[in-house]
Formats: sequence, structure tokens, C-alpha cells
Amino acid sequence: MSQDWFGARGLRDPAPVRLFCLAHAGGGGSFFRSWRELLTPDVAVVPVILPGRESRSRERPYRRMADLVEALAASLTPHLDRPFALFGHSMGAAVAFETAHLLARGNGPRPRRLFVSGRRPPTMPSRRPDLHRLPDDQFIDAVARMGGTPPELLRRRELLDVFLPRLRADFEVNETYQPGPRTRLSCPVSAFTGDTDPEVDALEMAAWQSVTDGEFVLRVFRGGHFYLVDAAVPLTRVILAELQATPVGP
Repeated sequence: MSQDWFGARGLRDPAPVRLFCLAHAGGGGSFFRSWRELLTPDVAVVPVILPGRESRSRERPYRRMADLVEALAASLTPHLDRPFALFGHSMGAAVAFETAHLLARGNGPRPRRLFVSGRRPPTMPSRRPDLHRLPDDQFIDAVARMGGTPPELLRRRELLDVFLPRLRADFEVNETYQPGPRTRLSCPVSAFTGDTDPEVDALEMAAWQSVTDGEFVLRVFRGGHFYLVDAAVPLTRVILAELQATPVGP
């Protein structure tokens, strides 16, 4: 069912705009829980719940970007009956970007705005070597250094046995992703980053401008790769202002 992909509360929210939110590798819809109160009543925050996590923990996770995006776009379509936007952080930025393209190719409604955060544009190679093929101990160490994963989760073997295959699958999606030739998007794009993010800097985030013929905005916040945890209030203020300033497309 298409509802399985989304937080039901967000879909029921009567706000005039829906913001579909995609988390980082290993992250779930709960990552955006605080945003509901920060954006209500103007924007309905609809977290995307990928297979393999939270309420879908028994489902097999995807391992290829194309398969993931095709399934997500099909599930999104019934819920695009009002203006909407896509937000993606880190791996989620690539998923949001590909989803916007797939919707455009199907002549579906376009997002009012695409928000990308904490990831180089798809045309730019990653700064680090692939991690998803590393032995467990090395993979865990690398993930711990990146932050964003609760330390107690990485220390408890019984939790790791469940969580690790899903996390590794997400890294495989992200690290095997090779975008082909793309026409430029027509929707506006906003790019966000932390000023001390070791994964991407402001100059690299500015390169997202090349993916759209629409307006482009770059915003830099204080913090590292997970700057959006501490910067939730100023970040959501920017998101709201940019959504309200963006005309509704055809």
C-alpha cells in the first residue's frame, strides 16, 4: 500500500503544502518528528519510511537507487493532490533528486521546490571510498565517525545484528548510484549544508545549481554533517519562507 511509505499523521494533516522528507542512510521518518510542530499549520511534514526501518522493519531494504525511486514515485503519486515539496538529507538528497526527475519524466506534478542537504550533487564523486563492502568492524567504525547513529546502537551486538544489514544496504544504494544523462529540472532548488561538514562544503553544494533551470538558493548553517539536528528551528524557518515565496507551478 502507498500509505506504508509515509507517516499517516502527515498525510492526514490539512496543511496546504506537503513536504515529503527523506533521511540519511540508516535514518527513518522519526528523524523529522520535531519538524511537525515547527512547520504547522502551513506545511504538512510527511516523513518517508523506506523498507527495512521503523514500521517497515520486516521488509527487505532496497540495494539499488533505480528500484527504490521507482517504487517511491509510484507510492507518492496518489498523494500529490495538493502542492508538495521534497526534502532529502545526505543519501536522501539523491533519492529526492531522482524522484523529482522520475515524476517529471512521467508528466506528473512537479515539486514546488526541491530541498537538498548534506550531499554533493550526483555529478560529483564522493570524497571517500565505498564503505558498504567493508568488514563489519571497519564499517561500524566508519559509520561511528560520521555521527548521526546513536552510540548505544553501535555498541549492542543484538541491535547491530538487526540494524547493520539495513544500514549496509543504504550505503550500497548510495555508493552504487550512478546517474545517467539528465535534463535539467524546472523546479526551484534549495541546497543546505553545515559549515564544518566533512562530507561536503559550500562550494560543492553550490554545484547543485547545475541541475535546475529554476531558481537556486544556497544556505549554510553552523554545524557538521548533522547540522540540521541543532539547527532545526532556523532551517525550518528558511524552508517555510522559501515555500511561501515560491509560486505554485502548473
